[in-house]
Amino acid sequence: MNRGPPAAPVQYEADQTCPPLVALVVGFQGAALVLAPTVLIVAISIRASGLDDTYLTWGVFAALLINAAVTALQAFQAWRFGGGHIVITGPTAQFIGITVVAVSAAGPQTLASLLVVSFLIQVALAWWLPMLRRIVTPIVSGTVMILLSLTILPIAFDNIQTLPAGASAGAGPAIAAVTLLVSVIMTLRATGRWRLIAPFISIVVGCLVTVAFGEFDIRRVADASWFGVPDLPDLGIDLTPGKEFWALLPTFAILTLTMGIKSISDSVVIQQASWRRPRAIDFRQVQGMVSANGVGMLLAGIAGTPPTMIYSSFSMTLIQLTGVAARRVGIGVAVVFVFLAFFSKFAAVLLSIPGPVLAAYLMLAMGLFFVGGVQTILRDGLDPRRGLIVALAIALGLGLHEHSVMRDVLGEELGALLSNGVMIGALVAIAMTALIERMGARPARLDVTLDMASLPAIDEFLAGLAQRLQWNEISTHRLRSVGEETLTSLLPEQAATDQADAPRLLIVARPQAAMVELEFVATTSQENLEDQMAVLTNEAAHSGEGELSLRLLRHFASNVRHQQFHGVDIVTVQVEGGR
Repeated sequence: MNRGPPAAPVQYEADQTCPPLVALVVGFQGAALVLAPTVLIVAISIRASGLDDTYLTWGVFAALLINAAVTALQAFQAWRFGGGHIVITGPTAQFIGITVVAVSAAGPQTLASLLVVSFLIQVALAWWLPMLRRIVTPIVSGTVMILLSLTILPIAFDNIQTLPAGASAGAGPAIAAVTLLVSVIMTLRATGRWRLIAPFISIVVGCLVTVAFGEFDIRRVADASWFGVPDLPDLGIDLTPGKEFWALLPTFAILTLTMGIKSISDSVVIQQASWRRPRAIDFRQVQGMVSANGVGMLLAGIAGTPPTMIYSSFSMTLIQLTGVAARRVGIGVAVVFVFLAFFSKFAAVLLSIPGPVLAAYLMLAMGLFFVGGVQTILRDGLDPRRGLIVALAIALGLGLHEHSVMRDVLGEELGALLSNGVMIGALVAIAMTALIERMGARPARLDVTLDMASLPAIDEFLAGLAQRLQWNEISTHRLRSVGEETLTSLLPEQAATDQADAPRLLIVARPQAAMVELEFVATTSQENLEDQMAVLTNEAAHSGEGELSLRLLRHFASNVRHQQFHGVDIVTVQVEGGR
């Protein structure tokens, strides 16, 4: 069985300073990981959209600079933008299909307008994450990922025959097949640093096969200058959006939300890999990472390149292989990106990659994306109700994708724009999720001030809940004790002097089978309760009131999770009960 690359112990944690030379060397390795997907995704998007070489050369140049800007912003936080970790950023394949549709139907200016709005959507998702986290669920995100992979695959197969005129009919399929075979072998067998350069090896092999067929175009490399800035194409933003903009906006919004949810998962993975000892996830940094990625979408819209995403696998692999998680490495990655952007000869080499090689890369990428969607769904659990959501969303999404029935109902032009399977499937999944949630038992709520004076109201609320569930005396006592200890643990160190200025506490109770999930939403900011509970030791003979509450909470609750956002703390506690 193939094993992943061995993980080196973390020598420099995220908040530690490493020597500048170390940051630059590790940064070079990080930038090298993203070069292949950056060029391939930009090339596929622009070529499939029918744009000329001026757009292609500029697109790669701008994408590298945007990679540098967003990766640097992620390393050093600016207000609520950035996560303070090594967050390698690059273009996303998720938007290839809809980018092609937008450019083909309305032009690059409309695409720019859509990406500017997408920036606002992603920043709103980051800032309103506490409220939106229950709307766009993993079931919705996984379904969208599956539909994305299936609808983008035709673009990959269309690229198989993109060779110079006069090429033999079998050249394209042969080149793509060899490239794909090498990619699969490298993915299965390569380990350590060989695994990091596996994309480059498969691309080089594909180019060599193209040379053997006599179809490799070397003129672009020969004509390119060594250093410089490419010609600027006709860019701009459509300030008077037409019907194409409004028809495509729902799809862009859904894809942006889905990518934002994926960015949240990526942020969690990067945080976990950046510390020697496990820590509770700081969702304020998650919000910062998602917001910074939104800035990448804004810059991509202005520059006319595909939007960006967080490459968590590359970031985590880099940390595991080098043992360096210091955020200063992000600056090293950015410096390398800037140098390569102005290295025109190197960009020309990358842009000479033949179409069949790009097709093979996209096939494998979309296959992995499909698997990622399935894993996302299964990780959240697939009961009969959720299975129905996934089945109906995928069936309608694939069935109505570019189907004539949409044109018959909505007209030729509008129907063509709104017959996107990803948008249809996502809307179905969201609507079904809302319907099932509505048909279920409504959660009980209590809104009080965050102080000890609210304890009687909380105790009465939980006692009444236990009575409705017909829990026995022991389970009722456990539930009431959890409410008291959670309140005590959340209390701020300095109580507000004015009752009107006192923090608020919202308690939401969701009964489940033999268990109640309590959600405490408080407008406070303090050390993470999970981290505090992790460092509790049994040796302490005398405990303070706060530590005693944490010990009791850990005793009474079956699970405690504390999510800290900007301005809001959410503690989710699960309490088991019986009759």
